[in-house]
Amino acid sequence: MGGEPADVVDLATGDDETHGRDAIGPAGTATPEGRRTPGTSVGGVEKLSTRQVYENPWMVVREDRIRRPDGTDGIFGVIDKPDYALIVPAEEDRLHLVEQFRYPLGLRRWEFPQGTAPDRAEADPLELARRELREETGLRAARMTQIGTLDVAPGMSSQRGRVFLATELTEGQPERELTEQDMRTAWFSRAEVVGMIRRGEFTDAQSIAALGLLLLHEQRM
Repeated sequence: MGGEPADVVDLATGDDETHGRDAIGPAGTATPEGRRTPGTSVGGVEKLSTRQVYENPWMVVREDRIRRPDGTDGIFGVIDKPDYALIVPAEEDRLHLVEQFRYPLGLRRWEFPQGTAPDRAEADPLELARRELREETGLRAARMTQIGTLDVAPGMSSQRGRVFLATELTEGQPERELTEQDMRTAWFSRAEVVGMIRRGEFTDAQSIAALGLLLLHEQRM
């Protein structure tokens, strides 16, 4: 953002196109402050020690002992998850959304396709975006444009994400994982999406932020 040109990948000529990277780490991996090793100090906050509290195939929860710039000690509870990709599939005035059951909320809700690599692996953001789009919707994009970066919950999580605009779309069969078998997909006009936001029917924070990035991207064009 900030006036810098977005990364654009034209996939119509093949899958081996190179693409730019932003400043969040090699091969798209995040390098946030929370993942630094004990004994290091960034921004005046020193990480004294860390202990793992819990882990599963999707996340690690840890507690870090820290020392603030004024010399007082404290703790941070941090959730480490791999970086994710969020895709905005767009065709003329329409946007493609997915709907699924989100267990922590106990609700079904609409959002843009998004996800991480399995087993907490780090993946190239572009390849991850292409895979998530194909798996969740069956859509293939001949053109993928990176339009921004999002931090999920910087007060408690180190996870970051990249947002891609997917255009020149062709339809195919979804390749969903077992956890996504209840997923539905549909095209909505932009006016319908805005109406869903106003009525509180479209509440995914990352998706709403991605819609804002899309609008900013279009203003630069």
